Amino acid sequence: MSEQVSYAPASVWRNPIHFLAFGFGSGAVRRAPGTWGTLASVPFVPLWQHLSLSGYLAVIVISTLLGIWLCGRTAKDLGVHDHGGIVWDEFVGYWLTMLLAPPGWLWLLGGFVLFRFFDILKPWPIGWVDRKVHGGLGIMLDDILAGLMALAVLLAVEQLF
Repeated sequence: MSEQVSYAPASVWRNPIHFLAFGFGSGAVRRAPGTWGTLASVPFVPLWQHLSLSGYLAVIVISTLLGIWLCGRTAKDLGVHDHGGIVWDEFVGYWLTMLLAPPGWLWLLGGFVLFRFFDILKPWPIGWVDRKVHGGLGIMLDDILAGLMALAVLLAVEQLF
């Protein structure tokens, strides 16, 4: 399980790497930082949806690679494997959830709920990855899997409607 630490170190506001890993500071909220981090990622989706599919995929790949480094470095600096305030992984996971979603607030909300559902409950293999894979890759990978699961459900719902 991810370690839950409910405070934001002062470095979040001084160190640009920590600031980004903490989702532009959204992960500094004491209660439910992952939810606040996901919420902070929502306004970016309409911007990414104006890109071509390859452009949106490039955003996800670059954000993932950056996130592996940002989250790993911040976790190492803080001495906590997966500080609850590190939410860059939620940004990428939610953006992945919304990759093929139609535009509109209802889809943004549906993707938000689905992503948080999978990220919080961590069904297999998400929970296994969360426990077994460490470092920046481990911090990112469980949210990427949650994003893929949420994307699959979102696409299934879209097909029904």
